[in-house]
Formats: sequence, structure tokens, C-alpha cells
Amino acid sequence: MSTHRFAQPCTILRHAALLFTGALILIPFAWMLSLSINPPGEIFRASFSFWPQHFYGIENYTQAIAKAPLLRFMLNGVIVCTAILALQIAVCAPAAYALAKLHFPARDLLFALVLIALLLPHEVLSLPLFILGYKLGILNTYAALIFPYVVSPFGIFLIRQFFKTIPDDVVHAARLDGLSELAIVWKIMVPMALPAIIAFGIFSVVGHWNSLFWPLIAVRDQSLMPPPLGIMAFRNEEAGNDYGPLMAAATIVVLPLIIAFLAAQRWFVEGTTGGAIK
Repeated sequence: MSTHRFAQPCTILRHAALLFTGALILIPFAWMLSLSINPPGEIFRASFSFWPQHFYGIENYTQAIAKAPLLRFMLNGVIVCTAILALQIAVCAPAAYALAKLHFPARDLLFALVLIALLLPHEVLSLPLFILGYKLGILNTYAALIFPYVVSPFGIFLIRQFFKTIPDDVVHAARLDGLSELAIVWKIMVPMALPAIIAFGIFSVVGHWNSLFWPLIAVRDQSLMPPPLGIMAFRNEEAGNDYGPLMAAATIVVLPLIIAFLAAQRWFVEGTTGGAIK
């Protein structure tokens, strides 16, 4: 009885802390949504109200789509994120399988290098990647936005941890059936590790959809700009930022990510926690 009485306040405190943290995270998004439906005269008023006195959402969202080719920016984001994710899975899955199920010299050293690569921010490599892109002649192309992210240390680590939870007997049985190592990867391991693949896909898409630093360096043509870089078209050095359409454009850009995460959240949780079993 005493344990139950002690557990109940702890549960309440835990849920209260989670609700408070969730509210802090959602406040910027709520403010962004509010500003996207506010007229210019109400954005900088002294008192804050989520719902404006004069609804200006239609004008802001219409201007967000018309002032800059926002739909083109989002299409660029879809093309770049899809290509990056497909290539990352094509590279990370065999690499993760080799580190998880194959025995060869220096395997542990290679895995240690993967862990070290996880600690390096991608911005550190921006200058050598820019020089390499210039030498290859791929700057200001889709290839410049895709090439630097093909190999993902985080993807290798996450998928490798999930592969470790799959019994070795499954791999031995597949080999007895005559499957090659690559066939085992794509026909056995990847389908069994689908939650980890989906979880990594969410991380990858969100990270590259929101990426601004590298696209700012790699591309100049507006027709190639991904969403975050394209939103900068709403900046005006002389007249100031047009915050209403800017926040409307940001809302449109963020909305697909929210919908995708809500649709795949069950697999996301399973994929991120599955590797912790072993």
C-alpha cells in the first residue's frame, strides 16, 4: 500500500514535467501559427493574443505561395530528401550488416571510427566538401545537395544496433538456403529491421528538409533551393522582413514533417528503442 501511495505522486510529477516540457516545445510553433494569421498592424502590438482581431490568414498564405515559388522549393526538398534517404539506406544497410553479423579483421576499429564520426558536426567538413564539389563540377546542382550526405554514421550505428538484436540463427539458416550476403541483407535483415529503417528515415528527412547551412553554400539558383533557403526570399533589407507571409511559409514547410511523424510515430518509437534491447 505504501509503495502504491509513493508511486502515484511520482507518476503525477512525471506527467506534469512531460506536459510542461511539451508546452515549452510547442510554444514557438503556436506563435508561428498565430503570426501567420495576423495582419501586419497586429504583429508588433504590446499585448499578445493567439487569435487576431482581424483574421489575415488567407492574405498571408496566398502571398506566401505567390511571392516566392514556395511549391517549387518544397518539390526540391522532396527530391533531395528522397534521393538522400534512398542512397543512405543503400549504403548504411550493408555496412550495418557487416559490422553486426560478419567477422573480419579491424571490424571493431571500423565501428569505433563510425562512433567518432558521430561526434563530428557536419559543418566541420563544409570547406573540404565545397572544394571537392568544385573539383567535380557539381556545385549548384542537385548532386551538390545530395552527395555529402550519402554516408550517414548515425544510420550505420542505428541500423547496426537493430541488426544485433536479430538472432544469428536467422542468418545461418539463410546461408544454408543458398542466399548470398547481399541477398540476406535485403531479403531478410532489412524487412526485419523495418522499424529502425523508418525511424532513421524520419531523422534523415527532418534533418535534410530543415538544412540551411550547406544549401546556402552549395546552390545559388532559386530553382534548386530547398525550403529553408527558399524562405529567405521573404527577407527585404530595405523594407524589413514580411513576417506574416514568412510565418505562413514556415507553417506550410513544417506541416508535411508533422503529418509524416504523426503517421509513423509507432514505428519511430519501436525503431529507436529496439536497438537498446541488446
